[in-house]
Amino acid sequence: MTFDLGSTMRVLRPYPNVLAFYDGRIPGVRAHSPEPNWLDDGAFTLGTASYAIVEGEEALVYDTHMSLVHARIIRKTLADKGVTQMRVVQSHWHTDHVAGNEAFADCEIIGNTLTVAALEANREWLETNDPPIKPIVMPNRTFENQMRLKVGSTVVELRHLDIHSYDETVMLLPAQGLFFAGDTLEDTCTYVTEPERLAYHLADLERLSKWKFDRILPNHGSPERIAAGGYPREFIEATRLYVEKLQRLPDEPGLGQQDLQMFAREALATGAIDYYPAYEPVHRHNVAQMLELEA
Repeated sequence: MTFDLGSTMRVLRPYPNVLAFYDGRIPGVRAHSPEPNWLDDGAFTLGTASYAIVEGEEALVYDTHMSLVHARIIRKTLADKGVTQMRVVQSHWHTDHVAGNEAFADCEIIGNTLTVAALEANREWLETNDPPIKPIVMPNRTFENQMRLKVGSTVVELRHLDIHSYDETVMLLPAQGLFFAGDTLEDTCTYVTEPERLAYHLADLERLSKWKFDRILPNHGSPERIAAGGYPREFIEATRLYVEKLQRLPDEPGLGQQDLQMFAREALATGAIDYYPAYEPVHRHNVAQMLELEA
């Protein structure tokens, strides 16, 4: 079954100054096509959130969602709340995070230099994929490693991490103890796109574990958990356990026969994540990626 794109978007408010624009995780429903495509298989069926930090007439949008339709809903919702100044932070270059950039083309769009380079390198693929993202609207303000912003009186720190994608930008709100994870942490399991970089991802998961924050808001996760204020810090440990087990696959290929619920049992035992069946294909993809790497 498919619905009109954007018709199932819901706006969650995990904190008074934070909005989560959430769509997907609706059993039996696809948003774009019954055929394999990135929007359904990598975003809608898994559940996707973009965020906005709002204070007075200012808003900082963290990713522009899985389609231009979704981005326009975000922009209208913010405008209806009296926001007149909008900026965007790009978490990384992947499709479901940049698809709505065109709706914010007249705003400041912030991305780290690695994200800008990745978008340029992958422009043709992004603009001819199914569905196409055309035109790709690029960030118009860049930074390296770290950047500090303010939304009204709210301090926001942007930091680079090499987890999931080598160009990830995450956000910290130090005063609130909030961490916006992008795709560095994903419930039920990470989506492996760079199997050759898992050692780097683990190193940065260790670095992340030393940062100070209390709650985690991921781009892919449970709407109930996000609405209730996000995930606990044990989310990092759950991700580490899953990634470390993936690394064992070349020496223990029998692990690849396990379904996600069995393979991730140690991660699930932390209580920080929940088993969601739509992640079974993601897990099979991850296993294939690891075994092909060693072939």
